[in-house]
Amino acid sequence: MSRTTATVAASLPDHWEKLVTTALLGTDRRTPPGVAPGPQAPSALLDAAAAATVRRRAGLRPARPAERLRPAPEDPRPALPPAAARRLASLLADRPGASGGGRRGTAPDLMELLPQWLQAANARGYAAPPQALPALLDAARGRTDLRPAALRFAGPRALWLARLNPDWRFALRAAPGGGPSAPDPRDPQDIRRLWQEGLFAERVTLLTALRSRDAAAARALLEETWATERAEDRLMFLDSLRAGLGPDDEDFLERALTDRSRNVRATAAELLSALPASALAVRMAVRAAACVAVDRRRDVPAIVVEAPHECDAAMERDGVVAKAPAGRGERSWWLGQLVEAAPLGTWPARLGGRTPQEIVALPVGDGWQGELHAAWCRAAVRQRDAEWSRALLGEPSAPEAGGPGAVSLAERARLLAALGPGERAAWVAGFIERHGLSEAFQLLGVCAVPWAPPLGRAVVDALNIARDAGSYPWSFSGVMGLAERCLDPSEASRLDALLAVPDEPEDAAPGAGGYWSEAFQRLVTTLRLRGAMLAELAPEEPAP
Repeated sequence: MSRTTATVAASLPDHWEKLVTTALLGTDRRTPPGVAPGPQAPSALLDAAAAATVRRRAGLRPARPAERLRPAPEDPRPALPPAAARRLASLLADRPGASGGGRRGTAPDLMELLPQWLQAANARGYAAPPQALPALLDAARGRTDLRPAALRFAGPRALWLARLNPDWRFALRAAPGGGPSAPDPRDPQDIRRLWQEGLFAERVTLLTALRSRDAAAARALLEETWATERAEDRLMFLDSLRAGLGPDDEDFLERALTDRSRNVRATAAELLSALPASALAVRMAVRAAACVAVDRRRDVPAIVVEAPHECDAAMERDGVVAKAPAGRGERSWWLGQLVEAAPLGTWPARLGGRTPQEIVALPVGDGWQGELHAAWCRAAVRQRDAEWSRALLGEPSAPEAGGPGAVSLAERARLLAALGPGERAAWVAGFIERHGLSEAFQLLGVCAVPWAPPLGRAVVDALNIARDAGSYPWSFSGVMGLAERCLDPSEASRLDALLAVPDEPEDAAPGAGGYWSEAFQRLVTTLRLRGAMLAELAPEEPAP
């Protein structure tokens, strides 16, 4: 480059900035250098900018070419049927309306249907359309509940995109193998390198993925660095052992009982108590059995309770928290922890060979029934014991909504999770028929989707009763929202009779009939839309 060319190039930035400033201010307030004010100033400014642009480009040196971007990986899964691809685009284009109260109208909430659509598409093994990936990643970015299903559906191309856009980096942390240094699952050295050098989120993802494939290898990896991990990290890593928990984990968990962190010790004790044959479970069974017995001296056998008088060091080592929360007695607090951690198989032999149902039916002396039954509920949830859960739930038509052992509806919901889907739905249907919908919302949330016919009928009948009573439907908005997502789409035709505005009783809330009509119209429209969605995802029949 000659000295003259270099001088011109050096002066270009300053000249260009003056032109830009003139354009921003306008030629009425400032004219380009060397141009007289007047009507010709705008044209002169454009001419000067064009000349400066050519000069700037001529003065640029060639840059080094960037490394060529590697193509996105192929997705071998079958493509979506065209109708399903169009449906996906409409679901992703929908945006929640402003939350200002008032009527929702009859239009379905499409974003609430997206999780169900993704679940159905994943079950059929379809690949996401490439053009839908940006909107799909944006939706998953805004809703963490969507991420597992959305990333599974999006496939390897979503991870390729996520490495190019910082807004989508969550996908690299959330998807197994998504990190930039994702190891080869067949290469132990590669796995160990990431475990020792990776970020915390990458290590958690690695441990979780490895645990699902090879529980022993994941535990061995954790043992290598356990002593040097931070307490909060040890807690998260230990929690990953819940997946695939088995007797082989006992030795490691026993050592974790002496951890410096109280939270780590408590989690290790909880995991060990979920292994009925573990040494900790046996120790807890001995302690709990010493506190609970059957008094046969009475005309009617009854359970007697003698709660612990102290919490010794051995109990604390096994996870018993010595200090009771405010408002709780120490002895009842210690008793609850012992019974909760003891294997449920302890009690039939200890209490006269009785079945769980017979044990729960026994009276408990001195006001200990609530504490004892609540501890058995927690044990049944922890050990996922269907027989004990069934006994503690009792009959759904029982007069009290709390059941013989459950202390709250939330506890009942957790007990229901141990039952099979059909039994769970039948129990909740019976509960609704006896107690109504206001008590059943938490219970409906644990039922399999779509709801079994008896449960669907019970929900619709209860909504119809509420409509006839003249109450406002937003008192049941949570149940109505669940019904839109969980009722079997085949129920839509049965609901047509509920679309008309009902006659309002004299004591009804003003305008409630119109609100109910809209709510049922939205329900029917949503059910038909869900039915269409599932039909569109069905594989296309080959031409004859």
